[in-house]
Amino acid sequence: MKKFAPGFLIGAATAAHQVEGNNIHSDNWAQEHMKHTSFLEPSGDAVDHYHRYEEDIRLLAQAGLNAYRFSIEWARIEPEEGRFDEAEAEHYRRVIRCCRENGVEPIVTLHHFTSPKWLISKGGWEAETTPADFARYVRYVMERLGGELRYVCTINEANMGVQVAAIAKRYMQQMMARAAAGQTDGTVQMGMNLEKMMANQKAAAQECMQIFGVEKAESFTSPRTERGDRLVAEAHMAARAVIREVCPQVKVGLTLSLHDIQALPGGEENAAKEWAEEFTHYLPAIQDDDFLGVQNYTRTRVDASGSLPVPEGAETTQMDYEFYPEGLEHVIRRAAEGFKGELIVTENGIATADDTRRTAYIEKALTGVQACVADGLPVKGYIHWSLMDNFEWQKGYSMTFGLIAVDRQNGQKRSPKPSLAYLGSWRG
Repeated sequence: MKKFAPGFLIGAATAAHQVEGNNIHSDNWAQEHMKHTSFLEPSGDAVDHYHRYEEDIRLLAQAGLNAYRFSIEWARIEPEEGRFDEAEAEHYRRVIRCCRENGVEPIVTLHHFTSPKWLISKGGWEAETTPADFARYVRYVMERLGGELRYVCTINEANMGVQVAAIAKRYMQQMMARAAAGQTDGTVQMGMNLEKMMANQKAAAQECMQIFGVEKAESFTSPRTERGDRLVAEAHMAARAVIREVCPQVKVGLTLSLHDIQALPGGEENAAKEWAEEFTHYLPAIQDDDFLGVQNYTRTRVDASGSLPVPEGAETTQMDYEFYPEGLEHVIRRAAEGFKGELIVTENGIATADDTRRTAYIEKALTGVQACVADGLPVKGYIHWSLMDNFEWQKGYSMTFGLIAVDRQNGQKRSPKPSLAYLGSWRG
């Protein structure tokens, strides 16, 4: 194994709602508790990272990792529109300082999928007021915490709603054929339960009106319109302007969910279109960013008919993704063709109960990252998803992405997996 040079960031990531627990003012919390929910189970206490972050960061540092990417929860900071919670801001200050005390670089994400419930009642991520609302929240956070940070991601996977819209459309067109063939869709890079979503639509609309005051909750991960996509870009740019005004020393960017899109003969036009939707059309909004967060889990093969299922006989993960760690190197190289700032792998990982496969995945992925660095690409870090087994959105706790196992039935006991130390061993 060839280690990375000193200063290269090697770490792990979490998202607030997936690990902290009791995110009661968020849209997801409300949706998890609806009668006609698409979630297999509620998040509840999650893995209680809110109270146990010191233990978790110590485990990360003791394994040799030097970076921790985590998110600040907007719904905690601003539980009611215009009312900010100073105690919650201080909580995140303590998390940041805990990182520093353990020799760990904090990489903060300001929005990782969940939003305050009140934002959804205003129209959510399809409302023209959302970029300004987001910028106000970002200003509050940066004025209080920005002086202690070097890297800030404004929005996690800004393209997720576009991907969900495309997959929902494809699902509606193909669900009968897929069901007959016994296939599932493993192409969206987050835990979604599309079958239940489609079955619940009418009843959920009525319940949504009762809870949010709107017939459709336009959450960040809802299928997004072109208008909504524009608003997300505007929210990012507004946040970036605030960060540069308040904390000019901070490097700012966003993260994108990127597949290794591979064209089969006849699929070149479709593949180019998919890459444009997933990446290229965001370049005007991100070209002035300091870095891009690259997030990849698998590949997508495309022919003249569109995206293809996982190849027959291929190894798959718990999420029905194809086991394909080589995709990370391919995506880094392709992203670097369009984006000229720094690149940080902000998510890459595998949901599996077999930790030896996680270790094998890390080995191939990091070998690819090293090849990119050797060729002069400006890759500054690799952040694995995820630090701990956690709440995988609509799929609940059944997906195990973590470098650390958590026994939620036995006092939230943490048990580092061999893959955690293996990842740390790559540090120079």
